[in-house]
Amino acid sequence: MKKIILILIVLSSQFGLTQNFKQMKQSIHQFEVTALNGKKFNMSTLKGKKVMVVNTASKCGLTYQYEILEKMYKEYGPENFIIVGFPSNNFLWQEPGSNEEIAKFCSENYGVTFPMMEKISVRGSSIHPIYKFLTEKNKNGYKNSSVKWNFQKYLIDENGYLVKIISPKTKPDDSSVVDWIKS
Repeated sequence: MKKIILILIVLSSQFGLTQNFKQMKQSIHQFEVTALNGKKFNMSTLKGKKVMVVNTASKCGLTYQYEILEKMYKEYGPENFIIVGFPSNNFLWQEPGSNEEIAKFCSENYGVTFPMMEKISVRGSSIHPIYKFLTEKNKNGYKNSSVKWNFQKYLIDENGYLVKIISPKTKPDDSSVVDWIKS
């Protein structure tokens, strides 16, 4: 009888570990977000594509990166590579505008055509679930991180898994990013 109980304990702990591992490696494809225009955007539509997720702001010293992002999107996307922008006002209130104002700013100043989502929080107690996924190893299966500033980039592989985190100061067209897109 003791052997049976011991076997059950071992099996249940192994099953629990298996379940925890499965929970650790989630995909970005599980999320549905809202675009600047108010329409739903299902991240599962990005299956098979490499994705760069970036938090943006219109009144930041790094705002010029919009131009580089748009150039990259035109050169490498949207068939196999896509950029998804998430405006946020988490850093020194550098994205104060409404979704409509953000859309107008992006269009008029940088001709942005890559998908832009509604303004969200990328850190703190009101962090959006997609950024909770991006920043928590127990969800993304890759590593813990914090969003350090506007224009931090998260690289997602074709299966929806986080594979690399790029510093806000690193330009989007850095050779390490371009080599990843082309690989």
